[in-house]
Amino acid sequence: MDNSDSDSRPKKLYDDDNVEIPETAHQISKDSWFQAGFVLTTGINSAYVLGYSGTIMVPLGWISGIVGLIAATAISLYANSLIAKLHEFGGKRHIRYRDLAGFLYGRKAYSLTWGLQYVNLFMINTGFIILAGSALKAVYVLFRDDQVMKLPYCIAIAGFVCALFAICIPHLSALRIWLGFSTFFSLVYIIIAFVLSLQDGIRAPARDYSIPGTTTSKIFTTIGAAANLVFAFNTGMLPEIQATVRQPVVDNMLKALYFQFTAGVLPMYAVTFVGYWAYGSSTSSYLLNNVTGAVWVKAFANIAAFLQTVIALHIFASPMYEYLDTKFGIKGSALSPRNLSFRITVRGGYLAINTLVAALLPFLGDFMSLTGAISTFPLTFILANHMYLVAKKNKLTSLQKLWHWLNVCFFGCVSIAAAIAALRLIAVDSKTYHVFADI
Repeated sequence: MDNSDSDSRPKKLYDDDNVEIPETAHQISKDSWFQAGFVLTTGINSAYVLGYSGTIMVPLGWISGIVGLIAATAISLYANSLIAKLHEFGGKRHIRYRDLAGFLYGRKAYSLTWGLQYVNLFMINTGFIILAGSALKAVYVLFRDDQVMKLPYCIAIAGFVCALFAICIPHLSALRIWLGFSTFFSLVYIIIAFVLSLQDGIRAPARDYSIPGTTTSKIFTTIGAAANLVFAFNTGMLPEIQATVRQPVVDNMLKALYFQFTAGVLPMYAVTFVGYWAYGSSTSSYLLNNVTGAVWVKAFANIAAFLQTVIALHIFASPMYEYLDTKFGIKGSALSPRNLSFRITVRGGYLAINTLVAALLPFLGDFMSLTGAISTFPLTFILANHMYLVAKKNKLTSLQKLWHWLNVCFFGCVSIAAAIAALRLIAVDSKTYHVFADI
């Protein structure tokens, strides 16, 4: 371990159990495992679920899609549990992913992990703004299909609303009642999408479930879909969520993970499989664009998707907010003029950049693939296995060590292949659509 890291990081404190923790401007050790479970479930059942029929099932087909989703669920639970078990490793509370990596590997790994995590969360948030903008445009088109309100305009409105919410909610633990609203909104668009897709599927003639594209394009889209699989289940910020959980922090976090990967995944499975069953290979990357039904029902679903996306984005932006608030000493009342003006300027600026990128390249499926490839795979699978290997090396058998090394090598190869596939998809779409495209 490189102890020189400490000079550039927040000062350390000790909790009541004499476990060392870094100083932070945000609350830690306040939430129940159930609240953490809802935070995780909010992420897994965000409006992104409306795209999995088109971005996972269409490129993979029935057999590979079902097997892939179940395998990704099991592997993701395993990898996240490894990270959760290291939260208090070495008598220190590792409340940030980069803190854990820095403690195990040193300063370079601290910086590299923070860079990977920043890219991961930035791209997830960019995707959320694209989703929110797509939901707004879908509502507009239901009532006025005059091409006046284009997608970039809707994305700009979505970014502004997300910024307002970020200014009003100071930290992750402050979400509380908003998690209840988020669950309600998720159930609204999932149930409506499920029911309308089921009705359409019953009435529709036989569907085409063949995987579209040439042989070459099928290879790349299949690899991209593998990245979407891991993107669907992982946050890339588990230590930051675990930091909010009260003692015993490891046991409580494992309970939250079990909740996420059992009850939490069922709504996602339901809407993904039924959506693909109903529309086959013509399923779009935003399922509500496929469904038919009463205008007010579809509008309600899209509005719910928009509002849930605003809440979910705040979860995935919270590590950046915590870093900036801690760095600049933002403590005390959330309504004090200094703290309020700081959030307006800094969080508003951060989300303005997100919004610009979202409007510039509004290719949602491509963003999911690239995020999974260049950051979710390394953070959740490669680092998780290697960090556990380093931390527990004296307690693991030779067979266990081999298992973790196989995971590191396998997911490393998959990550490289998925990144190439995702970049190719973005290049192809960039030729088809111009920047600030209205798609």
